[in-house]
Amino acid sequence: MLTHPRPPYIEGTMLTKDVNERLTRLGPGTPLGALLRRYWYPIARTPELDQEPVLAVTLLGENLALYRTDAGELGLVSQRCPHRGASLAYGIPEEEGLRCAYHGWRFDQTGQCNEQPAEPADSRFKDRIKIPAYPVQELGGLIWAYLGPEPVPLLPRWDILVREDLSRSIGVTHIPINFLQAMENSMDPVHFEFLHAIYGNYVRKRQGKPPSMTPRKHEQIAFDLFEYGIYKRRLLEGEDPETSDDWTTGHPIIFPYILAVGDHSRPSFQIRVPVDDTHTLHYWYNTELLPPGSPPQTTVDTRDVPAIHKNGRLVVETINGQDMMAWITQGEISDRTTERLGSTDKGVIMLRNLVLEQIEKVERGEDPMGVVRDPAKNEPYITIAREGVALKSFGIQRNITREEDKAVLAENAGAQAAAGQSTGPSFP
Repeated sequence: MLTHPRPPYIEGTMLTKDVNERLTRLGPGTPLGALLRRYWYPIARTPELDQEPVLAVTLLGENLALYRTDAGELGLVSQRCPHRGASLAYGIPEEEGLRCAYHGWRFDQTGQCNEQPAEPADSRFKDRIKIPAYPVQELGGLIWAYLGPEPVPLLPRWDILVREDLSRSIGVTHIPINFLQAMENSMDPVHFEFLHAIYGNYVRKRQGKPPSMTPRKHEQIAFDLFEYGIYKRRLLEGEDPETSDDWTTGHPIIFPYILAVGDHSRPSFQIRVPVDDTHTLHYWYNTELLPPGSPPQTTVDTRDVPAIHKNGRLVVETINGQDMMAWITQGEISDRTTERLGSTDKGVIMLRNLVLEQIEKVERGEDPMGVVRDPAKNEPYITIAREGVALKSFGIQRNITREEDKAVLAENAGAQAAAGQSTGPSFP
């Protein structure tokens, strides 16, 4: 059993190895794993399951098979067949469940085996066979799963997942990191002026391109707890604290794994799904307001967001790529015992303390923050306050990231095609 300090948990600038383990190890039976299993997670985009009715997915260290039956019902069960260990991700989806391709054992949505074709007709052997199975729902173009204990909480109906006045597109990147590295980045406002403005302009200069951003110094940063997470606020040089949206409103992280970005016209999420200790499935969930009078969107666009060039160099030409570079180069699990934190890292320390506090709540048998059980809070949807115009003082050119992503994908696809490799995305 790992030991850890009592509240306020983290006071200095370095963590012990035990605390770093407690903050990052998320498999079954770990303190963090017990916390994270109290929440719903997206595990696939709807179009992926439309193209292939059975998918191999991994969530919180568990290998699972996600499927849609012939009747359109969703199911999520342990990937390993208990008979001889073949993968149910290559199974046959039927109205009564998912059938193993090896010997035909079939499992319903509760994980109960309901048919064993080679056993005698009067055998009750199947009644004694049951595999782990989990609730799964579809919302906002994503398939969501819950791996925790009963009673199952409500799947949060975040506003941008259900509003009919928005068009949606969902990008995906598979990143070889612990999810906490991405979340800590979201609690570090000051990195924006250096990593994205100064470094981003440097990268563009080397490409012979004009600057895409105006560097601005952070004069103040602040963080406020709210029902679902933490609001991050910043005041840049020359801004009026009475009128700057980034200071008066800010933008939140939704505990424990979502960053809400964008403003009223383009509200978006960055969703960091903890696959296992050293892998994160990152969804870039982007929306835009539809023109007045437009019909609701019926299909969700999907895309891949690259993190690496064909030559092995990380993508640093885009804001998203710059963030991923900073996360990836820390290593699969950042060694926080070697850090030297400063005054601008108070948001990072706040997040770590919050994670440790919520772990203790679960250990006491309580719900952690942000778990939704009241239907009245969930209907018609949960609204998160956002800026009117986000980061306007940086003068961001909004379309650059998408254009650069397309260029990198085309470059990588051409290199793969020339080498006779598949150009399609891979999924866990």
